[in-house]
Amino acid sequence: MVFPYMETVVGFMIVMYFFETYLDLRQHAAHKLPRLPKTLEGVISQEKFVKARAYSLDKSHFHFLHEFVTVVMDSAILLFRILPWFWKKSGNFLVLVGLDAENEILHTLTFLGGVMLWSQITDLPFSLYSTFVIETRHGFNKQTVWLYFRDMIKGMFLAVILGPPIVSAIIIIVQKGGPYLAIYLWGFMLVLSLVMMTIYPILIAPLFNKFTPLPEGELKEKIENLSSSQKFPLKKLYVVDGSTRSSHSNAYMYGFFKNKRIVLYDTLIQQCKNNEEIVAVIAHELGHWKLNHTMYSFITLQLLTLLQFGGYTLVRNSTDLFRSFGFDMQPVIIGLIIFQHTVIPIQHLINFGFNLVSRSFEFQADAFGKKLGYSSALRAGLVRLQEENLSTMNPDPWYSAYHYSHPPLVERLAALDEPDKKVD
Repeated sequence: MVFPYMETVVGFMIVMYFFETYLDLRQHAAHKLPRLPKTLEGVISQEKFVKARAYSLDKSHFHFLHEFVTVVMDSAILLFRILPWFWKKSGNFLVLVGLDAENEILHTLTFLGGVMLWSQITDLPFSLYSTFVIETRHGFNKQTVWLYFRDMIKGMFLAVILGPPIVSAIIIIVQKGGPYLAIYLWGFMLVLSLVMMTIYPILIAPLFNKFTPLPEGELKEKIENLSSSQKFPLKKLYVVDGSTRSSHSNAYMYGFFKNKRIVLYDTLIQQCKNNEEIVAVIAHELGHWKLNHTMYSFITLQLLTLLQFGGYTLVRNSTDLFRSFGFDMQPVIIGLIIFQHTVIPIQHLINFGFNLVSRSFEFQADAFGKKLGYSSALRAGLVRLQEENLSTMNPDPWYSAYHYSHPPLVERLAALDEPDKKVD
């Protein structure tokens, strides 16, 4: 008798859906609170609080519907054995067009092409509603329908260009990996991630946004002086036209070794009242670099990836596992999909752990900015970003502990204020 792996996976998916829906309900109730937390009274304007409350409630209602449809569709796909049916249909299509259905690479690419098309079709109504109804209603969406679909077509084109060689390489590695399969897969994914981290900002990101050098002036001078004081190897300082798509704001840095770049969203420059607030945000980001947070996260991710591939090698030849999901054969890509489903419980725990570490890193980066003398400016910048992005003002503690990779504003402000109180 075959162990009911598939039914167990579906059961856990449903259990997690109810658990996360409970957390969503707690957060929804928090969104409805008519007042700011006491620590934010006088810090956040009442006007911004009312707008943020309305925005959060709109997103919350939409989230309930989206998550329900998602769990129903995902469960139905497994329970009604849509995956093995679609795998078979993919082979039939290859035969119809005169290609070899026994060629696993061709079969897999056809299968994944159909899956990608199906995902685009089923997700499109939700994405359109989120962008052109919710985001537009609250003043965030700036993109046209044409720009939206142009981005989507570009994304699909990139998937068609980059996907086949990557998928083909994975299949070949699994077929010929032998006892060192996990190491070979991990090594390939490591090289691939490094290559993508290198080419994405240079070749891919410019396909969607325009990157221009930050103009000469006080802001550029302050950022360069700050970088120089911390021996940060800043090579380029860009402004990205995020305002063409959204009025949400952000800043980030990227690059290897002595070739670092900082990117500011034009919306960040527009929203902050003075350059000091922007520089304080950059000081926070420099804190992540100075404290090696990115390196620690990268190493941890690589270790987890290696462990995952090790687990995959243990189950990839399990005939019972494939049969439980409706397959009488053992294609490489299907094995990876099934394995990802079976490790969902562990993945939830790992994500929770990552969030705990990430929140700790955020506090450390804030403290780093404070040590550099940017406490007041960082405080003002965090408040400004909270207001302008209409972020959640009343986070439920259980919800934020489970979902948030960044601490709520209340906690960050308290941490920034705490050393001053001790001194006083």
